[in-house]
Amino acid sequence: MSLELKGKTAIVTGASRGIGKALACTAAGLGINLVIGARNLGPLKETAEEIAGKFKVEVLPVACDVTKLGDLENLVKSAKDKFGKIDILINNAGVSSQYPFQEQPIEDFERLAHTNYLGYVRLIRLVINDMIKNKSGAIINMVSGSTLCDPLPRNFIVYSSLKVGLRAFSKGLFWELRDHGIKVTSILPGVTDTDLTGKLQEITSDASRLMTTEAIENAVRFALTVPANVCPLEIAVINQQTPWTAPVIPFKQQHPGK
Repeated sequence: MSLELKGKTAIVTGASRGIGKALACTAAGLGINLVIGARNLGPLKETAEEIAGKFKVEVLPVACDVTKLGDLENLVKSAKDKFGKIDILINNAGVSSQYPFQEQPIEDFERLAHTNYLGYVRLIRLVINDMIKNKSGAIINMVSGSTLCDPLPRNFIVYSSLKVGLRAFSKGLFWELRDHGIKVTSILPGVTDTDLTGKLQEITSDASRLMTTEAIENAVRFALTVPANVCPLEIAVINQQTPWTAPVIPFKQQHPGK
């Protein structure tokens, strides 16, 4: 446990399961108190109880749909009311959508943009002035390993292009905020074995191409525990078997749940 992190407060979005839950556990293992957000309060409460019991930290569950500004404002207010300040923000909530572009439902575009880009940017905007006032803070954005592909993977271009935008935003934010003692780190994970990828046909059949959340947890732990004058700007964590020249998302991929 890092003595410098013990007792600090982190917000983690999309934290009821998958990568978000794993990262909440990673932060709790460092002695960090948590405010965890997700859309469904029931599973979120169960996760909060599990983490609090295992790591002996305080965990506040707050129902939050990151596409709704009011929910984000309530998440931040709840965190400040409970703990006084927010030291760390781990932006993780996300949705996926895989289609050939000409077949992709138009309503998907707004859902993807509000969840995977605006949700991140808005939440950062809501916490950043307090971090500037405190002259410290850490922001970790879950981007995507697909942003390393050029061209972007087929069937994945709307999702990935928004993540490219988030990656660019995160780099610019680092340069704006570094003189305020605030760190900004982007994590670029490859395809990970979670409930989300479990819905994708022809992907989980070859487990050698999937990562566990452990590598991503280690990347976040590294970002949080480096010396105060060091900021890992980007950490790409990619399974060595990921076929970037022939992306894992196949061209004839059916939409999850279709």
